[in-house]
Amino acid sequence: MIRKASRFVLTLPKVHLAAASICTAIITTTFSLLPSEDVEATRSTLTLVSPEQKADTGTPADEPLQLANISTTGSTSQDQIDTSQAVEAAIAQPAPKIENWIDYEVRSGDSLTSLFKRAGLSARDVYQISEATKESGVLSRLFPGQTLSFLIEGGELQKLRLVQDRLNSVELHRTAEGYETVQISLEPEIESRIVSGTINNSLFVDAERAGLSSSTIMQMAQILGWDVDFALDIRKGDHFRVLFEEKFLDNEKIGEGDILAVEFINDGRTVQAVRYTDSNGDSNYYTPDGMSMRKAFLRSPVDFRRISSNFNPERFHPVLGKKRPHRGTDYAAKTGTPIKAAGDGKIIWRGTKGGYGRTIIVQHGGNITTLYAHMNGYKSGLSNGSRVKQGQVIGYVGMSGTATGPHLHYEFRLNGVHKNPVTVDLPHANPVANSELARFTQEAGQLMAMLNNGETELALAEPSQTAAN
Repeated sequence: MIRKASRFVLTLPKVHLAAASICTAIITTTFSLLPSEDVEATRSTLTLVSPEQKADTGTPADEPLQLANISTTGSTSQDQIDTSQAVEAAIAQPAPKIENWIDYEVRSGDSLTSLFKRAGLSARDVYQISEATKESGVLSRLFPGQTLSFLIEGGELQKLRLVQDRLNSVELHRTAEGYETVQISLEPEIESRIVSGTINNSLFVDAERAGLSSSTIMQMAQILGWDVDFALDIRKGDHFRVLFEEKFLDNEKIGEGDILAVEFINDGRTVQAVRYTDSNGDSNYYTPDGMSMRKAFLRSPVDFRRISSNFNPERFHPVLGKKRPHRGTDYAAKTGTPIKAAGDGKIIWRGTKGGYGRTIIVQHGGNITTLYAHMNGYKSGLSNGSRVKQGQVIGYVGMSGTATGPHLHYEFRLNGVHKNPVTVDLPHANPVANSELARFTQEAGQLMAMLNNGETELALAEPSQTAAN
C-alpha cells in the first residue's frame, strides 16, 4: 500500500505536490502550537513596530515589521477587569428620561386659575398648588412676561416651574405627600469694569452717558450720599470714577452687581469709598482708612424735589406775615412721598403739634432729636415708644398744620439746640473693627490701586490668607 501511495504521489503534477506540502506544513505547525492539558491559557500582547519607530531606535527602516513585547501572563489584568465592569455598567445604565414641558407666558389679567385651565388642569390642581405655596407665596403674584411651565404625565401635574428672572426659578415637584418646593439659582460669572466721567449737566445724565446703568448710579448716590448732596452740591466739572461688577450668563451680560470702589471729586473735594465684607459676612462701605461711609444720620430723610425753605433764624414767615425763625429745612415733595427716620432711635412724640400739624419726634441716644412735621399721615404700626431704624418709613409728606404746600419740615436738635440739618457735622457709624483692620487695609489698598490704575485684573487675596498676614 505504501509503495502504491508513493507511486501515486509521484505521478501527481508538480503544482499539486507543492500545494500538498504547504498544507502539511500548516497542519503540523498548528498542532505543534496547541497547548497541552497542563498548560494554562495565556494572553499575548502584540505590539507592531513601525518603520518610523525603527528609525528612532536605529533599526533599518526597510526590514519587515516585527512583533515585539510579547507578554504571557496567566490572568487578565485589573485594568481590563475595571474597564469591562465600567462598560457593563454603562450598558446597564438606563437612558435619561425625556421630560416634555409645556410653557405658557403670563398675559395681562392672567391668574393661576386661568393658566391652569389653559394647560388642561382642574380647579383641584390649582387648590393643591396654592396650598403648597401658601407659606412661601411664590405664586401669589404673577406678572405679564413671566413663564409658567407644566410637566403633565398621565393627566396629572408632575412638576410646575416659574422662571422668576434669568438667574432664579422655582419648581414644585409632586410627591406622595403633595408638592415640594425647589428653589433653583444659577451663579453668573462676575467681571470687573471701571467707568469714569465728568459732570456737565447732572449726575444721572452724565453718568449714564459714560456707561453706568441707572441702578449703579443710584447705588453710587447712596454710598456717597452722606458726604455729597447730589441735589445741591453738584458742580460742573465734578469728576467720578467707579469700579463695579458686571454679571454674565452664557457670555451674555445680564446685569450689574456691587460697586467695589468709587471716587467723586466735588468742587475740588475728593470723596472715596471701598466695599468690604467682614468675617461675619456683613458688607459695608468705608473710607480707604476704615471710617464708615454711613453716618449715624441721613442728610435728607425724604426724596425731595427741592428745598423750599432753608434753615434761617431771621426768616419772614409766608403765612403769618411776620418775622419768625425757621429752625429747620423744608423739603418740597409730592403728597404721600415716604418720610424716613434719619437715624436709629425711639419715637417720643406722635400726634398733632400746633402749626407743625401731624408730627413725629425721634430721640437718638441721649443728646440728639429729630422732628418731622406737616405729615399727611403716619406709617401704620408706629406709636409713642416705638423703636425705628435709620431709613425706616415713619410717615408721608403732606401739608397739615400751617403750610402753603406739601413738604416735610425737618429739624435737627443737638443738646436741645437747633442745628442746620444741611450743614451740621453728622457722626459716623462704627468704623472697621480692630480685628478686621489688617485684612481691610490690604483689600482697600488693592481696590484703590485698581481704581487709580484703571486695572480690573488684580485679584484680592483670600480672607484666610490675609487674616494670617
